[in-house]
Amino acid sequence: MPQAIFFDLDGTLHDRAATLRTWLPHHQARFGLPDGYAARFLELDDFGYRPKREVMPLLVEELGLSCFAADLLTHYDTALDHAQAMPHAAEVLTELRRRGVNIGVVTNGWEDAQTRCLAGCDLSDLADDVVISEAVGLSKPDPCIYHLALKRLGVTTAHSWFVGDSPRNDVWGPQQVGMRAAYLPTGHPLNGERPDVTLTDLRDVLNLP
Repeated sequence: MPQAIFFDLDGTLHDRAATLRTWLPHHQARFGLPDGYAARFLELDDFGYRPKREVMPLLVEELGLSCFAADLLTHYDTALDHAQAMPHAAEVLTELRRRGVNIGVVTNGWEDAQTRCLAGCDLSDLADDVVISEAVGLSKPDPCIYHLALKRLGVTTAHSWFVGDSPRNDVWGPQQVGMRAAYLPTGHPLNGERPDVTLTDLRDVLNLP
């Protein structure tokens, strides 16, 4: 087994799609939103890569909503109340710890939100270290954030893997610093990136060499 495996959070350990599917009916009911709202929200959201401060005004304008974009944005904060772990996440992390593999999480996002997300998925106690972009002042795919994560766990690139769903942040980025990358296809498709392994689901992590 590797010395360490680093995981992305959203779309990898956090089943963001399932979280939104659970949250959106509450959101629609709260504001009396039309049937087409959820589908259009997910399109504009772009797997979380588009800021919600842009998404909400577009929804108000496109759908002719009577509510304020600021109110929709404020309510978006409640989505993490429904945070759901990716299938098999807990069992895979537990088994990696049993095998003595160091586990890191490296995620872009706000410190409070990503900390809440990891806790809501009941995964906080299974990670040896968590690197959040806002907290460290670095963002994927900046090479410095991967070097920092490696340093904090005291491991080398040659004996580490990075697992994630973003072709640029979780495949191309880690590979630039010498890490091997395992791609979990839950978000954007590959666009010329060449992962070392493509996973079927998180259970395949247990077979990484």
